[in-house]
Amino acid sequence: MKKSLLYPFLIVSLSFLLGACSEPKKETTVSKKEEVNEANEKGATESNVTPTAEWSYEEETGPEHWGELDSAYAACMKGNEQSPINIEPSLEETSETKLENIEFQYEPTQFSIVNTGHTVQANPATSSNSIVVEGIEYKLAQFHFHTPSEHQFNGQQMDMELHLVHQDANGELAVLGLLIQAGKKNEQLASIWSRLPKSETKSDIAIEEPVDLQALLPSNQTSFYYNGSLTTPPCTEKVKWIVFEEPIEMSKEQIQAFQQIFHNNQRPVQPVNGREIIKEIAQ
Repeated sequence: MKKSLLYPFLIVSLSFLLGACSEPKKETTVSKKEEVNEANEKGATESNVTPTAEWSYEEETGPEHWGELDSAYAACMKGNEQSPINIEPSLEETSETKLENIEFQYEPTQFSIVNTGHTVQANPATSSNSIVVEGIEYKLAQFHFHTPSEHQFNGQQMDMELHLVHQDANGELAVLGLLIQAGKKNEQLASIWSRLPKSETKSDIAIEEPVDLQALLPSNQTSFYYNGSLTTPPCTEKVKWIVFEEPIEMSKEQIQAFQQIFHNNQRPVQPVNGREIIKEIAQ
């Protein structure tokens, strides 16, 4: 990987900040930490302007208009490395640039969840979960969901997508993308799904049963790496994406439960614009 990945420290409530996958918060400055909060809920982007405009996934405030709503969202319209993208594995050529195997340092952890108005976001109770890429540690800030999937493979969408947002000591973000397809019940997420908040929440809802993120990952960890952005306003770029090729499964009932709350909280795919997409084959 040529560039380092991005991740803000612990985000107590990414939902109420600018919200790339969450709800925007009005602050005097859009900090790296706020961008992560957005990545957690919306998808992250960099901006020195305070975003004030409300955004959504529908009509006049939907994805096609994000860049027009606020100057802080300019990257949504003018950025050259936006996410999500369509990945075409069959067209990928072997790259001389090799991404070192990612080391996952995940353990069963207590989480709390919030409905940000844009997604359901899970916030870790500790900073014990992290990934290590090329010797750099990125701690888990939060994870959240989109439906249908934001990334595509060969133009095909899955039912949902899970984003695990990480941040290193310098505030750089790295996001793991896991596509979700209908199949067997996902036991690792069952405790969260039993308490899904149907409307926007003002405080976190504690989940008593720990979530084992390691067990949540696909068995085949072949992945695609590229430089992108948050997938929600302010659409900050310089976000490092690692998208797993093999999807994970959730039951049809679990998927429908989320879709009853968020019918569509997905940003359409963005132009690749000649970006390098590196395929890392798991060993």
